[in-house]
Amino acid sequence: LFIHTTTLKVPVLARRAFSSSARQLKNRVPEAQKLFQADNGLPVHIKGGTGDVLLYRVTMTLTITGVVSVEFWLMRRSI
Repeated sequence: LFIHTTTLKVPVLARRAFSSSARQLKNRVPEAQKLFQADNGLPVHIKGGTGDVLLYRVTMTLTITGVVSVEFWLMRRSI
């Protein structure tokens, strides 16, 4: 369904927000490639900084806690 913007009486400011020109964005891929390909001895899953380290530790803690909990309840119910 195609409705022309003039038939909707869209204000001028709203029409400018939906322009056909593309935004000019800086290509940050080469910077990220340098960061993640650097030979600094860190695993790739924590090279992103503090947020990655925190996410990794929380994930590992929840995984280990879940596995231990499941094993505990399986052992308890099997007796």
